[in-house]
Amino acid sequence: MAVVHPPLEQESPAYPPHGGPHELRKNSLGLIAVTFMVISAAAPLTGVAGAVPIAFLLGNGAGVPATFLFMTLIMLAFSVGYVAMSRHVRNAGAFYAYAARGLGGCWGGATAMVALVAYNALQFGLIGLLGGVSAGVFAEFGLVMPWWIYSLVAVILVGTLGYRQVDLSAKVLVLLVLLEYMIVLLVDFAILGAGGDSGLSMNLFDMSAITSGSFTVAVLFCLGSFMGFEATTIYAEEARDPDVTIPRATYLSVLLIGLFFVFTTWLMIAGVGAANLLPTLQGLQDPTSFFFELAGRYVGGPVPAIAGVLLVSSLFAALSAFHNYIARYSYVAGREGLLPAAFGRTHPTHQSPHVGSVAQSIGALIVLAVFAGLGLDPILNMFTWISQIGVLGVLGMMSITSLAVVAFFRRHAHASLFTAWVMPVMSGVIMAALFVYIFANFGDLTGTQGASLGVILPSLIPVAAVVGWLLASRLRSSSPKVFANMGASRS
Repeated sequence: MAVVHPPLEQESPAYPPHGGPHELRKNSLGLIAVTFMVISAAAPLTGVAGAVPIAFLLGNGAGVPATFLFMTLIMLAFSVGYVAMSRHVRNAGAFYAYAARGLGGCWGGATAMVALVAYNALQFGLIGLLGGVSAGVFAEFGLVMPWWIYSLVAVILVGTLGYRQVDLSAKVLVLLVLLEYMIVLLVDFAILGAGGDSGLSMNLFDMSAITSGSFTVAVLFCLGSFMGFEATTIYAEEARDPDVTIPRATYLSVLLIGLFFVFTTWLMIAGVGAANLLPTLQGLQDPTSFFFELAGRYVGGPVPAIAGVLLVSSLFAALSAFHNYIARYSYVAGREGLLPAAFGRTHPTHQSPHVGSVAQSIGALIVLAVFAGLGLDPILNMFTWISQIGVLGVLGMMSITSLAVVAFFRRHAHASLFTAWVMPVMSGVIMAALFVYIFANFGDLTGTQGASLGVILPSLIPVAAVVGWLLASRLRSSSPKVFANMGASRS
């Protein structure tokens, strides 16, 4: 596949800074709003209560804090080239725009379709998880309803927020994420103040801890806790002073997510003692109750119940964040000729990508109806099967983006060798290796081994890429000028 190089950004700016009626709402989001909208997708409390105990149990146990530290460094390495390119390409298409400007329109088309499939998969999976968790949490308060009722309410509320102004979603997400951090840090500092079960050992960061189990499995679960951090650039057209806001929000979100999980997982281990970690988890009927057990032991009172409710709000915040991502990718794909033009229009009052928002909500309702109608489990089936497609797709897009950064700066003398080559290549190789691993072992990771789903589900990502490539190729033939400007800066 030949690489088609787009025109240089500074030689032929394709669009005026404020041209046309169907633009996103300018100057809507500051540094805090962008950062928290990104962190909300990572769902801190969901990671602590859901992913972390499984990473302990199936991964490398007491080596998880060091694994989170390792993944934080990898994400920072990826961010170096990503942030450098954000100063030259400002487009709500994010990964798509980078691929298009770095590698050419066909790569951009492939990336755009992968993004739509991946983020929708993450969204659909989280809808199931929210329903299953909510049914359990609210049953404790005597409110017993089918899981799909909670999922249905969430889809409607998220769709309503996504249809309106982005700053309305931002205000809701900032509040929810702050509450998540507060409840987890309350438990963290209670463990810290009590000195843990048997002291606050720091040997969790040595090699013996890191290699004590399956490092690869731990990496996969830790990686899931970072999902969404890359989306700072999705809000580039809506941010205030994006040249400053987007780079700062990217680094800040990576550091907040990474250091939060390093600190919290270390104290979760200290809470029961490293020697007791695996026996404790193995003795629980549900490993995801581990954090709530710690909350009851070290804080007590209503805190475990409050944490359960906040877990539901954490999932809602993640749903809202991914809904915004999908709506904006749909908007960009419609605006730039890959999808029908209707997707590229914004609401006359809210200036939101309302068509993509509505389309995503309809898709979510259809998937919800299928899983509920077939009587499938919202967590073991809907969440586990579908969400890994999203992780796979994001890894693929990050690999392509790393290559696009190298290609872009090879033609533009705007970055150092460290920024334009060393960091993107290193992070890209790691992301590509993880992509291959998940694709090859998808059945084992999701519990679909031995079934056709173990092949069909991961194959959706390369199929989406091929479809996107073909759509871009058709655009190149029908509208060469539009094709040449794919991914160009819009503000």
